[in-house]
Amino acid sequence: MAVEVTSWGSDTVRRDHVEKPRAYAETGIPLYLLIDRAKCEVSVYSQPNGQRYESIHIVPYGTDIALPDPVGITLPTEVLKDWVR
Repeated sequence: MAVEVTSWGSDTVRRDHVEKPRAYAETGIPLYLLIDRAKCEVSVYSQPNGQRYESIHIVPYGTDIALPDPVGITLPTEVLKDWVR
């Protein structure tokens, strides 16, 4: 599993939402968890097919999100509301 928190850089969307998910899916990383501080959202990318992730689940801060196998837990995100600028 890869876990990332977005930076405030101008290339964050391209890097964290396009390039990294593609690279992680190509290498077979089963889950990519992205905490997006600008959008106040948490994204879980899963089911890599060797080119991209087949499933992307996005929730706003404050909503619990299930991390599928091989992690298999539910992640509470309420505390992330404290990160909002």
